[in-house]
Amino acid sequence: MKKIIIAVVLLIIILIGVVAFLKKSDKAPQYATQTADRGDIRAAVSATGTVNAVTTVLVGTQVSGTIKQLFVDYNSTVRKGQLLAQIDPASFDAQVAQASANLSLARANLEKSRVAVRDTITTFERNKILFAKNFISKSDLDTSETNYLSALAQIKASEAQVQQAQAALNLANTNLRYTQILSPVNGTVISRSIDVGQTVAASFQTPTLFNIAQDLTKMQIETSVDEADIGSIKTNQPVTFTVDAYPDLTFKGNVSVIRNAPTTVQNVVTYTVIVQVDNPDLKLKPGMTANVSIIINDKKGILRVPNAALRVKISDKELTAKAPKGPGVWILVDKIPQRVPLTVGISDNRFTEVLSGNIAEGAAIIVEVKDNNKTANAQTVRPPGPRF
Repeated sequence: MKKIIIAVVLLIIILIGVVAFLKKSDKAPQYATQTADRGDIRAAVSATGTVNAVTTVLVGTQVSGTIKQLFVDYNSTVRKGQLLAQIDPASFDAQVAQASANLSLARANLEKSRVAVRDTITTFERNKILFAKNFISKSDLDTSETNYLSALAQIKASEAQVQQAQAALNLANTNLRYTQILSPVNGTVISRSIDVGQTVAASFQTPTLFNIAQDLTKMQIETSVDEADIGSIKTNQPVTFTVDAYPDLTFKGNVSVIRNAPTTVQNVVTYTVIVQVDNPDLKLKPGMTANVSIIINDKKGILRVPNAALRVKISDKELTAKAPKGPGVWILVDKIPQRVPLTVGISDNRFTEVLSGNIAEGAAIIVEVKDNNKTANAQTVRPPGPRF
């Protein structure tokens, strides 16, 4: 009986030990790891922008009137000098006719003045002979000379009136030509702002009638890049982007211009970066929103670690006292985490380049810490091991 009691007590002690050991094991933190590997990293600056034609021309009118005819519409392909619209020319035709009549009158007055000069110079020459023979007085001679000089002056005035009338006729003809709205470039009509019968007024500012994109096979994207990233942007850097219309397609371009003029909105400073894009299939249309990635650096086959590993924090006074400051990762050595300092390079949204550090390809790196004593997925725990 005594032996049985001793055996039961021993069994109870063993069970208590096993339960305590299992409980302690459950409380130990669990580590999720990934391996350091070799692969590609592409560092990029993300931005959004608007797709536009490289050259867009706003076609307006310099005269006021009623639109009589339209010869193009949206998406029409036009050539330089092609007639786009016609403003009713009736009033301008009348102005040309009036200016032409005024020019004819001015020329007739000029001819009349020349005839008057011939008459006054004849009288003046005759009076000089008569005065020499004492047949007329000196005052009659002076009067004839004055009339001659006045006639000469009248010719100059008549000539000026002819020039003035000619200028008025030129202006009337110019305004008449302006009733024909011509395309200034080869391109495609993006928009029109008029209809037949509409009255356009050019009294204070030139109204826009058409918007013509010169060449839709060459597009550009105007992006806004934050001041923190603008120092990394250089001309001719490759660019990839997507648009909502084609979410599965990735388009390519290059940085062409970095504008120095800043834009400040709610204390956020950005700079405009222009991206040149080829559009041979005409899939890109003006006004589309582009999600742009400007490629800063692109490296192939480099040693890299997950970004999550660089964010892991393990609190242990002994370890943190020995661990150097700066970038680093935690690796497991005999199931105990040890911190390895690293010198890092470029990074993307998943991996960071390892330039130097005591870490080899294939090393198991802690990327997540689960503390069973606390809420799962906690990233700051005390590691297992001896306590001093």
